[in-house]
Amino acid sequence: MRVLLLVMDEQRIILDHLYEMIRVNISACDVVRLSRRQQSRLAGVLKQANYQGYDRVVIFSRLKRLQTQVDVLRCIPGLVFLEHDACQNYMPSSKYHGAYSAFYKLLPWAKVLCSGYQLASRLRQEGVDAVFVSKGYDERLVCDMGRPRDIEVAFIGSAKGRTYVHRREFLRQVGSASNLLVTRTESGGEYIELLNRVRVFISADVGMGEYMVKNFEAMACGCVLLAWSQGAEEDAALGFKDGHNVMLCRSASEALEKLALLRSAPALADRIAREGKAFAESRYTFARIGRDLARAIEAPMRPWPGLSLWQKLWIRVRHGMKI
Repeated sequence: MRVLLLVMDEQRIILDHLYEMIRVNISACDVVRLSRRQQSRLAGVLKQANYQGYDRVVIFSRLKRLQTQVDVLRCIPGLVFLEHDACQNYMPSSKYHGAYSAFYKLLPWAKVLCSGYQLASRLRQEGVDAVFVSKGYDERLVCDMGRPRDIEVAFIGSAKGRTYVHRREFLRQVGSASNLLVTRTESGGEYIELLNRVRVFISADVGMGEYMVKNFEAMACGCVLLAWSQGAEEDAALGFKDGHNVMLCRSASEALEKLALLRSAPALADRIAREGKAFAESRYTFARIGRDLARAIEAPMRPWPGLSLWQKLWIRVRHGMKI
């Protein structure tokens, strides 16, 4: 099978290793990195890449750049989306609330590889061909350095914007009754070094319905992960077990209770950190996730409905694409 993987050139999270792991697990896969301008002008990219010579065209981009290009996307029989942001579809606080459902319903044969288990299930109920493949972490960069942990509890990441309104409130409540450090760093070495100083990492993915990348990175760095539970189904799908490889909470008060328990029982904290690290290393490396994504990409797809004569004419006149 021949696969064309079109990905974002600009990403806060470094995903080069994930793309490489997808590539090596497919018999023939070309990875093309696109600028923001190219992502907004896919017709030219597809023509230049001779997309009709590929069995699958996998696109990893922002919804805001794809929404206006449905007519171009309809030209791709083997259309697959790598989707890491569709949790916003079900977040009333997000400006993209409902937008992902509307977009994917316009492309009913396309396959959507979702990073949330419950998210994929909800999209399938709406008629979208959604497949769950979790997020993960770059095992080449993220690791436990074995250093002293002089920061008892921390959250590292963004808390700005409409999407994170519940995250901000949760962090405020936890921080008002603890010595919680809330900060941001650049991706890469600075971020990994700071994670290695943290004893307990607070995961504040409140209202998102899925777990963000930071959860797996914190576990791999040897932190105790104290995470906002995304629900029994999501926790079970990911293999998160409260008190075993993670600590889970469903309120700020419960988070503070769990923090107190970890502080009073250092042996328990050490055990959860060890179990969490081993669990992340066995299941959530980019090597493992890349293989899973490759299998999902190669799996059979719904039949392509084709284009009408008028659609073909419009595509040819508007975008210079021959179908």
